Amino acid sequence: MQKHPLLQEAIERMKKSLEVMHKEFSTVRTGRPSPALLEHIKVDYYGAPTPIPHLANISVPEPHLMVIQPFDKSIISQIEKAIQASDLGITPSNDGNIIRLPFPPLTEERRRELVKIVRQMAEEARVAIRNIRREINEEFKKMKNESLISEDEYHHYLDEVQKLTDKFIDEIDKDLKVKEEEIMTV
Repeated sequence: MQKHPLLQEAIERMKKSLEVMHKEFSTVRTGRPSPALLEHIKVDYYGAPTPIPHLANISVPEPHLMVIQPFDKSIISQIEKAIQASDLGITPSNDGNIIRLPFPPLTEERRRELVKIVRQMAEEARVAIRNIRREINEEFKKMKNESLISEDEYHHYLDEVQKLTDKFIDEIDKDLKVKEEEIMTV
């Protein structure tokens, strides 16, 4: 049976909410630093704010060290300034060719703070999913009131939307659990 276009729209929008949450999760530091931590830090590169990963090779040679090797050596000081001005709380060291970012091991207290942050991100994703459910249900209600769908179809579609909502919220909860374990693992 062909899915109703509104159900397809709900699936697409819920997937996008999940993707946004995953992207936000990738900016939260776990035990080992990830290049995604630098995604949101922009450098003024010829008048255009450009994310650091677009300007350099980023590697993690050791569990507590990230190395940034700019493609263009002339912007090394701008990258360094952007990192210092960011919310990373890390002091970069620059030898003229590469920038080293030493990441101190996370304290228990900092890990707990990070868990709170990812829980908040997950809750925002859940709220987004529920808002999509509400909007789609309102559309089906309008269709029923305008006699475009029957009472039975209306209830069937509400059930389908609820199943989708439950599925995506379960996915959020699973992803949150994985991220929490990543953060708390020493």
